[in-house]
Amino acid sequence: MSWIVSLLVLSGLIFFHELGHYTAARLMGVYVEVFSIGFGKRLFTFRKWDTEWSISAVPLGGYVRMKGQDDSDPTKKSYDKDSYNTKTPMQKIFILLAGPFANFVLAYILYFFIALGGPNILSPVIGKVVENSPAFVAGLESNDTIRSINGTQITTWKEMADIISTSKGSLNLEIQRAGFVELKTLTPKLNESTNLFGDIIQKKMIGISSAGVTHKLDLRVGDTLSYATEQTIFASTMIFTGVKKLLFGEVPANELGGIISIVKITSDATDAGWMSVLFFAALISVNLGVLNLLPIPALDGGHIMFNLYELIFRREASEAIIIKLTIAGWVILFGLMGLGIFNDINRLMG
Repeated sequence: MSWIVSLLVLSGLIFFHELGHYTAARLMGVYVEVFSIGFGKRLFTFRKWDTEWSISAVPLGGYVRMKGQDDSDPTKKSYDKDSYNTKTPMQKIFILLAGPFANFVLAYILYFFIALGGPNILSPVIGKVVENSPAFVAGLESNDTIRSINGTQITTWKEMADIISTSKGSLNLEIQRAGFVELKTLTPKLNESTNLFGDIIQKKMIGISSAGVTHKLDLRVGDTLSYATEQTIFASTMIFTGVKKLLFGEVPANELGGIISIVKITSDATDAGWMSVLFFAALISVNLGVLNLLPIPALDGGHIMFNLYELIFRREASEAIIIKLTIAGWVILFGLMGLGIFNDINRLMG
């Protein structure tokens, strides 16, 4: 059942991406011939709003085929009034950006519903205290709950960590221990740590780890909007940074995951509950939006690049160059997909 949910989630994210392109194309007066979820043999198809809607056998993506635009054959052009080719570069860029934009909007909506459901978040409860650290010297102990720092109320582990990492001078901590409130004073020290990507960074710390205690985040209506915005920006920044590090070799290629990893992690998230599914779906939606903006000719970003060229130089790029770059784009894309699947299989085999 969880694997079916995984495929439905992935298909749903692809549907919203392509729906963005479809809606923008129709708004610009472009005739949309086919709207397909998946590639290969068509399993189910029907015609509505003058477009053929299909579900195909290979659920590894989807496409909207507009009149005069065909990635499989860039020479197939049409200059009819309702063709993609007759639109201005800005109109075409609008159509191309609409797909990734739809993924970011969907992620925002998913994070909003997560906020309404009350996501679990780490409580500021101490697990381990590092020996001879500022916390150890100040007398902090396991299971202490940090209630405030310098008079600022603390409700989550992240709030506490952010205050400590940006602090200047000593900190006055109010802690709760066995039902009693105590006051502690300490000064954070600059130590080596690692970020999400394994990079070694210098960070102010006091020498404690989390006890793993969580609580539901109770958010007001206004706070839910802020939460959705913050999470969408955080996920986008994280994925943009990850892609940059991968391209520049700062992250090893064996860290790249493919469709098998996506399905497996979504499947695991299903077993953990629907809140986990929504979290991962939002993250994958942002991932689809970011990856499609890469300047690879087979992706939206590549087409945007061609249209920017036309906008700047007032002429279309050479057809021969477009064909060669498109072929190169497909080679890169299939190469990355192949590498992702190869890494997935290696992980499954241990």
